[in-house]
Amino acid sequence: MNEQEEIVGGVEEKERERSLGEEMEEGEIVEDSSKVVLRNPQTVHHLENSWTFWFDNPSAKSRQVAWGSSIRPIYTFGTVEEFWGLYNNIHHPSKLPVGADFHCFKCKIQPKWEDPVCTNGGKWTISCARGKADTWWLYTLLAMIGEQFEYGDEICGAVVNVRGKQEKIAIWTKDASNEAAQDDAKKHDRFAKNRYSV
Repeated sequence: MNEQEEIVGGVEEKERERSLGEEMEEGEIVEDSSKVVLRNPQTVHHLENSWTFWFDNPSAKSRQVAWGSSIRPIYTFGTVEEFWGLYNNIHHPSKLPVGADFHCFKCKIQPKWEDPVCTNGGKWTISCARGKADTWWLYTLLAMIGEQFEYGDEICGAVVNVRGKQEKIAIWTKDASNEAAQDDAKKHDRFAKNRYSV
C-alpha cells in the first residue's frame, strides 16, 4: 500500500466513523483524496439587537444648520462579525476631527433627544483627556452590544464626543425617571434635561 492509498484509506475510515454518529468539531478540517474540505465553517453570531453607527460631521455643524440635521447613519450591523469588520476599518475616537460626534444606537433609534424613545431619557457621561478614549469607547461598545448591562433594555445607545481638550463618552437611556436604572446618578447638565454624569 503506497502513501496516497494510506491517506485515502485513513480519510475513508474517519468518514465511516462519522457516519456512525460521531460528530465533527466546529471548524475541523477533513481531507479527501483530491482536496481539503473545511466542515462546519464559522457560525454567524447574531446580536440580541441590531445597532447603527451614526456620524455627526463637525464641518457641517460649522455651517450653522439646524441641530441634528448633520447626523448621518453610517452602517447597521446585527452580528459580531459585522461589528468587527466595521470597527477594524473605521477611525477610533483619537483619530476623529475635533468637534466630531460618533454614535452607536439601537437600530431605528436616532441619536437625538427628539426621537420618541429618547424624549424622556437621560445619559451617563465620562470624560477623559484628548486621545485617551479609544479603549473606553471599545469597552463601552462591547458591553452595550453584548447586552452586559443589568438594565440593557433601557439603553438607547452611546456616543463619543471629540473636543479640543477632552473626549466624552455617554450612554443614553430611555427613562430618566427609572431610579433603579439611574442609581447613584447626578442630574445636572446645561445641554439636555435629565442628563446624568459620573
